[in-house]
This record gives sequence, structure tokens and C-alpha cells, in this order.
Amino acid sequence: MSEKELFDKLNEAVVKGDNVGIQEICKKVLETGVDPYRALIEGCAEGMRIVSDKYDKKEMFVPQILLSSRAMYAAMDVLKPHIKTDETAETGKIVLGTVEGDIHDIGKNIVKLLLEIAGFDVIDLGRSVPLQSFVDTAKEKKADIIGMSALMSTSMLGMPEVIEMLKNAGIRDQVKVMVGGAPITEQYKNKIGADGFATNGPGAIKLAEQLMKEA
Repeated sequence: MSEKELFDKLNEAVVKGDNVGIQEICKKVLETGVDPYRALIEGCAEGMRIVSDKYDKKEMFVPQILLSSRAMYAAMDVLKPHIKTDETAETGKIVLGTVEGDIHDIGKNIVKLLLEIAGFDVIDLGRSVPLQSFVDTAKEKKADIIGMSALMSTSMLGMPEVIEMLKNAGIRDQVKVMVGGAPITEQYKNKIGADGFATNGPGAIKLAEQLMKEA
């Protein structure tokens, strides 16, 4: 079986939520000498991107998303122990959460999953996170990045408040801020002074790695 075929099968297993079958495919990845990190990113993470898109289009729903996440974690269990640390990009510590007033966390959960695959230490604050909690946790845990998501246009207004709080706490220079979610745009990112903006999970990985290089 070719590398592309293996990646396609991983992709398909994630979308279907096949947590048993995906482990067999992962074993074949290891047997054939395919890079396990690439298998996770190009196979599994691509599957989660499709899942995220289908959820946005209301073609998939929460129970199916949970099955896909379970399959993703099953793949991680098999492949992650075989990833050499020097194969992954420079990683760091990220405080992640949906902004206060917003309980929509499917997108955030997918981003968390993919960041963990990429080797980041993710501190997940959950959903409807009080604004001060982002700042306090970043300070306490010495985080490199704060990642905030919002699906509602009302809750996204908390994002610039967090950035202002970081300035008042004297740690804005040490902590990068990345934002995302359906109503967030590049223009809004620029307007509020965030360091980066991503539209999906794989994009969030690239952005987080880029921000770490700039730190």
C-alpha cells in the first residue's frame, strides 16, 4: 500500500469515526516505514479538517464529531510514541478556550487535538471562559500563546479586552495571541492587535509554529 493510500485511509477512518480500523491502518504505517508524524498531519489532521467543514455546513453533528475525535486519539495512541521529537517543529505552551458568553467549542476542540498532535502543551480552559482567566492562566503557566475562539459576534468583542488585560499585566510582549472562529476575519485580527488568525485546525498548527519562531 502506497503512502498516499495509507493517508487516504487514515483520512477516511477519521471522518467515519472508525477508532478500531484506524489503529490497524496506523500499524501498517509503522510496518511500511512511513513517517508517523506525516501520517498524523497529512492523514488524520486532514480528516479532522473535513469533519470541521462538514460540521460548519451542518452535514455532521456533535455525536459524529465525538466519534471522529475518538478515532483521532486512537491514532495518536499508536503513532505518537514513534515520533522523534526533533521531527516536529519548535513547540510551546498554549492557553486555549472559547471566549466568555460563547458555549460553541467544537472548533476549539478540533484545534486542541491538532495542536497536541503537533507537540504543543495545550492548557484547555474550555468554553465561555472568563476573560481574566486567559490572562491569569497565561501568567501562572508561563504560556507562550493564548488562543481564543468565538462563534458569536457578541462574544468576539471580548478578544480585544483580553489583549488590553495582557498589556495591563505587563506580559503582552511575552505572550502571542491567536484568534479564530466563524465571525473572525484577518481585518478583525488586525483591528484588535492580535498576532495571528486561523480559519481551521491545520491552519492553527501552522500559525502556532510560526508564532513560536517569531517569539
